[in-house]
Amino acid sequence: MAKLEQTLYGNFNTILNKIESGIVNGSMSASLEESSDFRSGEARCSVRVFERYSWAGNNRVSLSVTLFQNGDEGIHLSAITSGGSQAVFFKINTWGEEAFLEKLKELL
Repeated sequence: MAKLEQTLYGNFNTILNKIESGIVNGSMSASLEESSDFRSGEARCSVRVFERYSWAGNNRVSLSVTLFQNGDEGIHLSAITSGGSQAVFFKINTWGEEAFLEKLKELL
């Protein structure tokens, strides 16, 4: 698993749309698998789960992206990859996960 957490500044919708289109258009096998959006008062949260085929790992990997903003505060991003291991009892060959997260870093 690889993880990225940071605070972003800008328009929530613009950032979310850039992530969605950038991930899906950044790989011929990438897809948006599921999404969730909700609000409570001034707080807003969006979750996106992407998946793509990893040539390096010869398997599929997922990327979960969560954006959270409360009022006019910064937008908190949490991105976690999963599924890149080929071993039964421990993780090896996580290149696909790391490459998927690198694509998100490039977009940001």
